[in-house]
Amino acid sequence: MTYETIRVSTDARNVATVTLARPDKHNAMNAMMIAELTQAAEELATDPALRVVIIAGQGKTFCAGGDLGWMRAQADKDRAGKLTEATNLARMLGHWNALPKPVVGRVHGAAYGGGLGLIAVCDVVVAEDETRFALTETRLGLIPATIGPFVIRRLGEAFARQVFFNSKPFDAAFLVRAGMLSRACRPDDLDAAVEEEVLAFLQCAPGAISEAKRLCRSLAGVDASDAADMSAIALADRWETNEAQEGIAAFFAKETPSWRR
Repeated sequence: MTYETIRVSTDARNVATVTLARPDKHNAMNAMMIAELTQAAEELATDPALRVVIIAGQGKTFCAGGDLGWMRAQADKDRAGKLTEATNLARMLGHWNALPKPVVGRVHGAAYGGGLGLIAVCDVVVAEDETRFALTETRLGLIPATIGPFVIRRLGEAFARQVFFNSKPFDAAFLVRAGMLSRACRPDDLDAAVEEEVLAFLQCAPGAISEAKRLCRSLAGVDASDAADMSAIALADRWETNEAQEGIAAFFAKETPSWRR
């Protein structure tokens, strides 16, 4: 599949890299990029061989949020048109959030607005320690509504209240404390840090990762007592899979299971 605003490549390990490719616009998202990111997520989700997905940005900036031209076009639309554009963005983020593969974010330069939304739908995020972040919508009289469910779920309300509506910039250290970033590192160490996260996933059974990710999303916000049956059924189902049988047998035999890379 050929895209105009993103690049998708897959290496010999079946690790895909999706790169935002509008460097002249600081990878700001427009209607086409949102559509292409949606299509890429749909295709990656159905690839049985795929093991891990990396989201990265080309050029100096990870993602500057919404493209100004796209935002101006929305301003000229009627209410139905505005709802359509907002729904398309929410749908794209939802597809990435539900992707049945582990998603690793490689973040550098800056991430504003919708860029924070992309970070929020990654499972593990590594960023340069000099990266700048902001939710600047309220400066324009807008609100970070479409990305809000994803960002607040990752930040938690206490951290979100500090940055969600005052447009103040914040740094990588803040997001590490909030748990939205897994780690921050020097620019020269970014690729090695991302690779370390990828290698960890490649040591694990891909089917188990997919089911564990789905369970994690299902259990979030559910009372522990209410989740008891759900988690017990999920574990019993997993015990009966070929992956679990192979993994347990390999452990006791001191052998390497087929998925280890």
